[in-house]
Amino acid sequence: MTKEITNATIKSFSEKLSNKPGADVVKRTIMKNGILASSQNMDSQIAMDQTFSVEIDTGDVANQKQSGRCWMFAALNTMRHPLQANFKLKGFELSQNYINFWDKFEKSNWFYENIINTAALPLGDRKVDFLLTTPQQDGGQWDMLVALIQKYGLVPKSVMPETYSSSKSNELNSQLNLKLRKDAITLRKLVNDGNDETVVEAKKDELLEEVYRMLVFTLGTPPTKFDFEYRDDDKEYHRYADLTPQSFFQKFVGWNLDDYVSIINSPQSDKPFNHTYTVEFLGNVVNGRQVKHLNLEVEELKRLAVTQLQAGETVWFGSDVGQSSERQLGIMDTEYYKKDELFDVDFSMTKAERLDYAESLMTHAMVITGVDLVNGKPTKWKVENSWGDKVGKKGYFVMSDEWFSQFVYQVVINKQFLADAEKTTYETEEPKVLAPWDPMGALAL
Repeated sequence: MTKEITNATIKSFSEKLSNKPGADVVKRTIMKNGILASSQNMDSQIAMDQTFSVEIDTGDVANQKQSGRCWMFAALNTMRHPLQANFKLKGFELSQNYINFWDKFEKSNWFYENIINTAALPLGDRKVDFLLTTPQQDGGQWDMLVALIQKYGLVPKSVMPETYSSSKSNELNSQLNLKLRKDAITLRKLVNDGNDETVVEAKKDELLEEVYRMLVFTLGTPPTKFDFEYRDDDKEYHRYADLTPQSFFQKFVGWNLDDYVSIINSPQSDKPFNHTYTVEFLGNVVNGRQVKHLNLEVEELKRLAVTQLQAGETVWFGSDVGQSSERQLGIMDTEYYKKDELFDVDFSMTKAERLDYAESLMTHAMVITGVDLVNGKPTKWKVENSWGDKVGKKGYFVMSDEWFSQFVYQVVINKQFLADAEKTTYETEEPKVLAPWDPMGALAL
């Protein structure tokens, strides 16, 4: 059934709007000031005062600049928080560029392997199209970060600092994706022409060598051994010689990364709670740590986050940061914009509906560093962002509890804080494999 718009229909709509009280006032306001400014709710700004009953002092924020590496910054921030306190290193940062180098190198190999494994599928197949749409990008998830650290370790930012292409990644991403798509032509042809596996792998190694060259030229050479010297906050001098990235990680961070697991909240019908999930094609390190999520009710995510904060640990989390968010003030609150009232239109959707109908997905990772508890219940959360200190309160944002309910999709929790049944499920259940385009496979940028 099809029905066109007629002049009579338009006339009817116009007359109804002309008779609507206050319509002209709203029209003039929006035309002059735009939707966001016209729908701002000052009550939200007052309610989102940055005072918290539980708060971890984490120092100055970092700045990912014009790159999509929030997941790296957020993860390395959770690790540097105790490092700064334990070693008296105020303002210290781990090298985001070091992890960025190996991530892009590993993602290139991951792409090549997936192209080889799907070579029998025709161009136009949805899975092939998915791979070719974005061969690699800056974004990622927690388990991908863990896979990189377990293989390559970490280094201080002073040992491998930022470069033009790490801080402003568009040029590198564009050129690298051009190369990867071109290489896909070569690899698919080799496979489909019936070449032996050793021939295909040898060609892949040639292509990877070219990727390595591109990354060294743009991001620098990752150190394999280095000296680390510094003066601590008490002005005492320290020097550690002949460190490797792995020995540095063990000495200065010392986490058992297997203790930290991804907990998601996806109330979609195809993902029952209290079960585990992974996503096809999602990852970076071949034979590295698998991306694995335990899906729980959102109130359980909050309980786990509060428990970890009270134990003195910050919380990595992924959310849809662009929803109901005011960047300059650093406010994330479902009440900040009253767009429904402005247009007299019901824009409400459930969290599941937003995921099912492509209205929302995880877009950004940050760190929860505090919470305000009233009668034992969270009302608002303190958030460390990685957008520099010119936004929010010196880079820190405040998130309302309802915003957490609606737009937080993932938290990373130490397994010790899980209920026994949750821990058993995570450790023993084989995860259901979701489609590559599932919203739980979204990469935080």
